Formats: sequence, structure tokens, C-alpha cells
Amino acid sequence: MNKQFASRWLLAALIIAAGILSGQCGGGKKAMPVLHLYTWSDYIKPELVSRFEAANGCRVVIDTFDSNEAMYAKLKAGATGYDVITPTSYMVSLMRGQGMLQPLDPGLLPNRRHVDPEYLAIAIDREMSHSVPYMLTNSGIAYLKSKVRDFAPTWGMFGRADLKGRMVMLNDMRETIGAALKFLGFSLNSTDPAQLAQARDVVLGWKANLAKFENEQYKNGIASGEFLLVHGYSGDILQVQAENGDIAFAMPREGGAISCDDLVIARSAREVRLAHAFINFLHDPAVAAENTGFTQFLCPNRESYPLLDSSIRENPGIFLVPEIKAKCEVLADLGEKNVLYVKVWDEIKNGM
Repeated sequence: MNKQFASRWLLAALIIAAGILSGQCGGGKKAMPVLHLYTWSDYIKPELVSRFEAANGCRVVIDTFDSNEAMYAKLKAGATGYDVITPTSYMVSLMRGQGMLQPLDPGLLPNRRHVDPEYLAIAIDREMSHSVPYMLTNSGIAYLKSKVRDFAPTWGMFGRADLKGRMVMLNDMRETIGAALKFLGFSLNSTDPAQLAQARDVVLGWKANLAKFENEQYKNGIASGEFLLVHGYSGDILQVQAENGDIAFAMPREGGAISCDDLVIARSAREVRLAHAFINFLHDPAVAAENTGFTQFLCPNRESYPLLDSSIRENPGIFLVPEIKAKCEVLADLGEKNVLYVKVWDEIKNGM
């Protein structure tokens, strides 16, 4: 055996021995799995995350987005590593069609049986093949009772010149154009160019009175009194009502959007079984009720409803009265027709 070969053989033996010793000393212990969640801000009770981590011997890392479009653009640009995402249903439909999501395994989701069938009757993915409903919200109007004179529950409030500079509408083309469509008596899923043109002109009129279009800080703005009237999500508004009892929330008499953010598993997910376990955990009735109490958005879990505080069960901003609910619609994926909304939104943003 020549000296060079002997040296290489000895080095290899030392490396193998070090590996064996490392494993015996615990160095070979399997790393703790990490679940990556991509969601909206303040959208899950932190204590529930800790409970899931303890029960499953894992860590949950949360990253947030402030709009469906921003989330979608990031993923399309190549961002990977997310396991569970919470897009709104219409965006789930688009992502599914583009192969961005994994089909769900029903055998790993026994708590699906608790999902409210009344909501599933109007849901986009009624079979829950690629998504499970997470949280419902209703888009309406919040205002300061002591500051806004002669309030009426109508989208027409954004035409009030006396509130100029103190109002905000959502920076979301489907929600805001949809509000104008409902105000005009049309479907918020309309793809009629003439109806969309009318809605554009209505929003342009409203825009003259707005401080801005905004998705996140509007709730803090009305809580502080910076804004007097805002277009927003019921859950966001109910969260800040605890800070300012002068805030009221109303659903417009013309109706509005019922939105559901869904739990989906990304095509590139690394922790698929853990992702299923997380979705199943969130639909345990007791967990769903606790999460609804924290977020003030409604988890459509039928068995969780009796566990909710009466202030939630009896709140018409969460459980809509039948006559208003009948006028509300779920935002639908419009497929190729979505470009019509993009065009109108660009015209609104650019001021025509």
C-alpha cells in the first residue's frame, strides 16, 4: 500500500468514525419540522399557534401579505417555501387553475365535517378538493357615530362632500368596484363593460372625497379618529371597536361582498402532512370558536357557533340578517374577464 493511498484511507475512516460518534452523541437527531404559513396580519390567535407547535413538535413561521394580488405576484415571481396559504376564494380558484396548489387528502382532514353546509352551498370549492374555508368576512361601512351626521346604510355615503378627506375605501379592485356595482343595482361579479363603466364613474366620484385607498391602516385610522367613515372588513372593524366605542359597523342596504379566505397547501410545500394537520387543527370546533373570538372574523364551523360568546352570535355584522344576506354575493373568479376589472381599476387609480 503506497503512502498516498494509506493517507486517504485513514482520512475516510476518521470521517466515518466521526459521523458515527456524532450520531451517538445526539448530533444526528432529526431537525424539528417547520411549517411556513403565508397569511394576512393578525389572522390567528398566537396561543393557538403555540398549542399546535407543542402538540406536533414543530415550529410555525408566519409571513404576511396585505392583498391577494401582492401574495399572488410574489408566488408567481418565484417565491417558494410556503406550506399553508390563506387566499380569498376567488384567488384560490385562479391559483388552482394555474397548478399552484396541491389537492387535499380528505383522510387527513376529519374535521372537514364541521364546515358549515350553509356556507358551502355558495362556496366556489364546494367539494373542498383544494381548499377548506378559514374565515368569513362581510365588507361594509364603519363610521364614528358622534362625527357622522345623518348616517344611512348605503354605499352612497362615499359621495358625501362634507366628509371629504376623512374617508377611506379598500385598495382592492374587486371590493371597491364591487361596492359601486351593488350601489347601481348590478352584480358585483358583473362582466358587462357598460355596467363596469358606470361603476368606474361612480368610484371616480367617490375618489374625490377619499383620503386614500388602503387595506391595513384604515382600522387604526378610524379607531384614532383620523378617519370618520371607512369601507372595511367586518372582522377588522369589530377588532377596533374595543378601542373606540364610538365606532359602528353597518352593511349597506344594497348588499356587499361576502368573502372567505381559504386554507390551501402550496404546490411547493415541503411539510404536506403537517400542513394537513394544521388545517385540521383549525377546524376543531373549540379551536375555531377561540380563533373567531380573537380575530372577530367568523370561521364557518357549524359546531363552533354554540361555543361563541353571545356578543358574536348576536352581532349582525358577523351573522347577517336574512334580508341583507340575500343581497350579498361571494366574489367569483372571473377567469379571462378579470382583465376588465384591471382596466377599470387602472382608470380609477390614474384618475381618467
